[in-house]
Amino acid sequence: MNLHTKLKQRQDEKRPVRIALIGAGKFGSMYLAQVPRTPGVHLAAIADLSPDAARSNLARVGWKAELTQASNLDQALKTGQTWMTDNWEAVVDHPQIDVVVECTGHPIAAVAHCLRAFEQRKHVVNVTVEADAFCGPLLARKAAEAGVVYSMAFGDQPALICDLVDWARTCGFPVVAAGRGHKWLPHFCESTPETVWGYYGLSPEQARRGGLNPKIFNSFLDGSKPSIESTAVSNATGLGVPSGGLLYPPASVEDIPFVTRPRSEGGVLERKGMVEVISSLEADGRKIPYDIRMGVWVTVEAETEYIKNCFEEYNAHTDPSGRYFTLYKRWHLIGLEVGVSVASVALRGEPTGVATGWNADVVATAKRDLQPGELLDGEGGYTVWGKLLPAASSAQMGGLPLGLAHDVKVVRPVRKGQSLSWADVDMDTSTPAYKIRCEMQALFAPPLARAA
Repeated sequence: MNLHTKLKQRQDEKRPVRIALIGAGKFGSMYLAQVPRTPGVHLAAIADLSPDAARSNLARVGWKAELTQASNLDQALKTGQTWMTDNWEAVVDHPQIDVVVECTGHPIAAVAHCLRAFEQRKHVVNVTVEADAFCGPLLARKAAEAGVVYSMAFGDQPALICDLVDWARTCGFPVVAAGRGHKWLPHFCESTPETVWGYYGLSPEQARRGGLNPKIFNSFLDGSKPSIESTAVSNATGLGVPSGGLLYPPASVEDIPFVTRPRSEGGVLERKGMVEVISSLEADGRKIPYDIRMGVWVTVEAETEYIKNCFEEYNAHTDPSGRYFTLYKRWHLIGLEVGVSVASVALRGEPTGVATGWNADVVATAKRDLQPGELLDGEGGYTVWGKLLPAASSAQMGGLPLGLAHDVKVVRPVRKGQSLSWADVDMDTSTPAYKIRCEMQALFAPPLARAA
């Protein structure tokens, strides 16, 4: 790793990487907390629908008010300050911006931001993995056609999982499984923003102190975010997904190589080469000691007797056969690590994870019985959660991608637990997000059943 050396060189040359951030919520604030401590970068602009709220978050993370006094972007670039605005187009269109960090968490808006950035020849680090989950392969292609880099965000679990998969394959190991941890019980898929903190393990006071959004955090808890992130990993690495959705096998870190084996060998996988999520809770709700709830992992296989013996000689913890070994990172630091992606795309021209195909999808699934006239409220809300499915299965059923299940009217009854299709909703077909989704399906998996 020599990214820090390269950043210091840019600092010494007084030629910093010029960054624009769109969305200064929790994730964006965590990145903002690190920017003043990172050499060779200049966060020139922050675009947020509420600049005042963004300023409050800046104060929370320790920024001095005088750093955001620039009245326009040109002034910010000259003085080293940061321009605060609600005009994201003016930020993205400025010729001196090198990297756009998309951090809104709103998939439909994020797609529009990414497309505009590509048109303006800007690299993009996309924190809004919900957007990547429903059209990432096409976003990656459009970035490449524009001669720029599109990347997942390091610090978020998908990029960290991709990093572990890349490590394994570069070492010559076949990847048996890879994924993240999660606190999971089956009824969590019914959780709403009103129930999230009790299930999640935080008090309402802790949530308020951290400025935590209950809807966003509920999208983690109810299984939507694990499905979204597993989709992003599958589409980036080519790993398969379970045919009926994530299984969430409970396991301690020590037991991951035991459970992430094929079923024929005592594990839970349909086959080798899959994504999966490990639960930190036993089926009866008991907490598992030394869990992987906040971490990521990859399980690899020793294909020869010699490699198996090496595992044994160096005390690698394996399954009973000695062939399956899991490498893990027990924590991820979310927005505090995004600087790795910014430096990688700007200085190396390399993404920290990017979609290469359409293998997986996240389909909106009813949390309760839904009636005609109701509005879907997207991931983490009161109406739907996201279920991971193979892309072929989603295409065959005409599955409604979770990323497009925002402010969409239901037009016929949908039972609790039923995955929605295009025919169940009145979709706005004029949005860039909808159009790019249809274009992605046509390019990466034709012919597909979808809305006309």
